[in-house]
Amino acid sequence: MRYIDAFNHFFPKRYYDALLRTPAGAKDLGKRVRGIPALSDLDLRLSIVESFENYSQLLSHGLPPLERLWGPDKSPDMAKIANDGLAEIAAKHPKHFVGWSALLPMNAPGQAAAEAERVLQKHGANAVQLASNANGVPLDAPQFLPIFEAIAESGRPILLHPARTRDMPDYPTEKVSKYEICSVLGWPYETGVTLARLIFSGIMDRFPQLKVIAHHLGGVIPYLEGRVAHSFDQLGVRTSDEDYGALLKSLKKRPYDYFKDFYGDTAVEGARAATICGLDFFGADHVLFASDCPFDKEKGPGYIRDTIKVLHSLPLSNAEREKICWRNAVKLFGLASYN
Repeated sequence: MRYIDAFNHFFPKRYYDALLRTPAGAKDLGKRVRGIPALSDLDLRLSIVESFENYSQLLSHGLPPLERLWGPDKSPDMAKIANDGLAEIAAKHPKHFVGWSALLPMNAPGQAAAEAERVLQKHGANAVQLASNANGVPLDAPQFLPIFEAIAESGRPILLHPARTRDMPDYPTEKVSKYEICSVLGWPYETGVTLARLIFSGIMDRFPQLKVIAHHLGGVIPYLEGRVAHSFDQLGVRTSDEDYGALLKSLKKRPYDYFKDFYGDTAVEGARAATICGLDFFGADHVLFASDCPFDKEKGPGYIRDTIKVLHSLPLSNAEREKICWRNAVKLFGLASYN
């Protein structure tokens, strides 16, 4: 069996060094990334990939989104540094890294759209990674429409990564989210929120060819299938100050069907029950193998090994397993050499 890891994280050196020089890099962020050498040590990363048979990665940058690190005066240049860095690594090591995903400077929307066109049309990017919000601004804000248009026209997918932070408190009486709830529990929620906003804002109707791969198997959506289906079928019954009933009628499809049309990945920390739930919801045609390497306790191989083990423990046909493990990635990312 081949494995193409569709969602994992790595920092190219020039970008990594600049990241550590930011205020965030001097605090919690720097503490974390320095503690995971495989996020930036290319030789170590190559050895991790080589330790698995028939395994390769499509590289994505790590968090935080660059608009949290630099203002709009610097973020466009840093996006080019980040993207060119991953492109160079993938070009030098095609056996290990079959492709790469680009970042965009979302706090400079016009330049973000231009960068999307550059990397997708001229620089060979296989996907664009978007955070679930841009410094707190929802992705369905009007200024981001040209970005979605550029991505949709390319035919390449969005890798949607949750980005809820400590400054988004869990209760209105508090100033920050405590106990790292913002990421452990907040990220799956944030993913679901963003998918819903893409639907109800009309973005998915406006760009029907747009493909979105929701990290961590769609967050809360598969588990909340019943609520997503039946509650959104009754959109408007709880709200009197906005005409959500008319909005519901304006959509081209049932809300539930839009959610089913999204894609998910298997990056659920090797949890078997979550994998079963997500596969049951999205189906084998809409799930891609991914590990979230190198954020496991072993700082590299753990999630890869555990995810492979879970997939082989499930009663899937060989055709279904091939779709999940590599064929869906070939199709979505345009990996011609694998056809």
